[in-house]
Amino acid sequence: MDTYTVFPNPTSSKKGIISEKFISLKIKTFWDACAYVHGLPYGYNSTTDDILILFKEGYGSCTTKHAVIATLAEELNIPVYKMVGIYAMNEEIVTGTNHILEKYRLPYLPMIHCFLVYDSYLVDLTEGNSNGKNRSLEEFLFTEKVIPNISEKDEYLLYKKALENHILNRKELEGIKMIDVLRARTDGIALLRSKVSLKYQRMKMV
Repeated sequence: MDTYTVFPNPTSSKKGIISEKFISLKIKTFWDACAYVHGLPYGYNSTTDDILILFKEGYGSCTTKHAVIATLAEELNIPVYKMVGIYAMNEEIVTGTNHILEKYRLPYLPMIHCFLVYDSYLVDLTEGNSNGKNRSLEEFLFTEKVIPNISEKDEYLLYKKALENHILNRKELEGIKMIDVLRARTDGIALLRSKVSLKYQRMKMV
């Protein structure tokens, strides 16, 4: 992934709810906003429907972090967009995945991750965060540009559609049923959440 310094770096002006919020925090440029969001701890917010939840709770996931910056880009008329990518989660990427793969007899687990795109550059503002992954993601089975604050329901429907039309027809997934992948996904989300929760518990103990 690339760094946010590949983006244009205009000074913010009050053109919407997110630009106004950053200005109230005395964050003046697009790069400064990206740095602020990247620097917040990684965590799963109580809701993804509230575009301001990142600021209210002081942390965010790939979903909410990239929703905020993609919304700011939209307000400032910058061609930076939110992308949904589906990657092949395995033991190398997330420790503990093998148990899920064995349970559902999968070669890997298709999972969603969000990031930003600008021209030919891909930027992940959760890279380097304690997000439960052992390394950054560089390859995807499927990607699609989405609106900044795509709902959880619409993201799930996109995931199912991508499975049906693009992923389950891959040779290595021949014979795999949609229902098994969806059940494995639930286990995968629980695994990732458990790792992030452990990070917070350790932080609180220090």
